[in-house]
Parts: sequence; structure tokens; C-alpha cells
Amino acid sequence: MASKAVFYHAGCPVCVSAEQTVANALDSAKYQVESVHLGTDKSRIGEAEAAGVKSVPALVIDGAAFHINFGASISDLK
Repeated sequence: MASKAVFYHAGCPVCVSAEQTVANALDSAKYQVESVHLGTDKSRIGEAEAAGVKSVPALVIDGAAFHINFGASISDLK
């Protein structure tokens, strides 16, 4: 059974590049990746914060947030 990974982003060029490079590189047999655009789905910002996301793009795997480069602060998305 695949673990869940959530890729949080804001649609900026840094985020799109990270999604294409990092999120799409995950082994689909090991991880089911969900992509969440926090710019258009603001209702999930609290979920991202609770998972430890401080900025986007970020990938949350097995409860750990991994920040990739820097596109926008989570506070800028509110």
C-alpha cells in the first residue's frame, strides 16, 4: 500500500518547477501524491500549517514537511 505525500504550492514558477522535478519523481508504487494549490484552495492552509509547512513549495511525507526552495511564505497566502 502506498503512503500519502502532499505537495503544497501556490502556482508560482518556483512551485511549478518543484512539482515537475520533485513531486513527479516520487515512486508512484510507494507514494500517492496529492498536489494542493494553496492560492486557489485557501481552505487547506490550516491543514498545511498543522503539517509544519512554513513556505511553499513544500512536500509532506509521512508527517514530515520538506521545504523546497522558496516561492512564498504561508502567511503571504492567507
